Amino acid sequence: MNLHEFQSKRILMDKGVSVPRGTVVYDALEALVAARNLKSDKVVLKAQAHSGGRGKAGGVAVMSIDDDIRSEARRILEMTLVTNQTGPQGKPVSALLVEDAPRIDEEMYLGVVLDRNDGHVTIMASPAGGMDIETVARESPEKIFTVKAHPLRGLCPFQARGLAYKLTNRNLVANQIAKAVTALYEIFIGYDCTLAEINPLVISGETVLALDAKINLDDHALFRRSAMAELRDRSQEDPVELSARQAGLSYIKLDGDIGCMVNGAGLAMATLDLISIHGGAPANFLDVGGGASEQVVADATNLLLDDKRVRVVFINIFGGILRCDVLARGVIKAINQRGLKLPVIARIEGTNIELGRKLFLDSGLPIEMIPSLDEAARLVVAKAKELKVS
Repeated sequence: MNLHEFQSKRILMDKGVSVPRGTVVYDALEALVAARNLKSDKVVLKAQAHSGGRGKAGGVAVMSIDDDIRSEARRILEMTLVTNQTGPQGKPVSALLVEDAPRIDEEMYLGVVLDRNDGHVTIMASPAGGMDIETVARESPEKIFTVKAHPLRGLCPFQARGLAYKLTNRNLVANQIAKAVTALYEIFIGYDCTLAEINPLVISGETVLALDAKINLDDHALFRRSAMAELRDRSQEDPVELSARQAGLSYIKLDGDIGCMVNGAGLAMATLDLISIHGGAPANFLDVGGGASEQVVADATNLLLDDKRVRVVFINIFGGILRCDVLARGVIKAINQRGLKLPVIARIEGTNIELGRKLFLDSGLPIEMIPSLDEAARLVVAKAKELKVS
């Protein structure tokens, strides 16, 4: 679950990190009033959407207080923000953050992530702020400094200070940077984050400010963060992925045209790989899980059939806890309720396999049963290409 910039900054403020003065608004008139209330010569209007690169996409505007702030605010609020992170469909602008436009002397980067190679929480800092950390790592790796927090001791004060003094030699500024490093680490741990980031962290005179912030939370930990779960902005999420989550399904949208229903993450990844090897492109990762009920399978089938990009449906199930007859009943239930306009290829094995196959055959539905996984994958790819040409 991702937070908006203004939500992330509120959390940073609670931890004592300085941020520019600002107000979140939802219409153009509110934006004008908020800008005048700041009593600053210059203000910045920032689109609130779950994406980086908002400035390049026209979602950030620095304006004089005498400019037509209301018209510019209306433009941003009505836009669909398209960046390299959103894809061509873009994301709606949920709100507008109206802030002071402080003087910027230096820009830095701070981020906290989990290093999955060694299991340590890692704090990253760089004097090259205001740009993607991936670009810095690729082009100037010597500008990235890291420290690792001990799983039991946590982040020590000397580590935070050491990181700060790699970014500046000014004591007053270094103390503020060290405070921001510690706060960001505490937020990462305290809110079960997958990412906590300030980019850029700027020096404005003798003051250090978090000019932008991003906090992403672990969905699996939200059950113990009910207050944070209430901050979820569903307008920023893919409606299909949202429906899948509500149905208890593991679903991730991909860029292809072959809809896949599989049980077990390992088998799902192998299925996607096999489709790609044979020249096809999966439309999704969909793991119905081992204990799926008939209704869950029906919901999963509906997700695939609702996706207008899908040309062929590929069902690849190895029945263990999920019996093949339960799978068959769920698929048949969904198709009977809505009809079937797409070719469906099914490869099923495991518990109650004969009953599952019989249910499919007796249903009268045009579902092709292929016993070989490789052969089924080849057929799915061939059908998708055939339909693409036609």
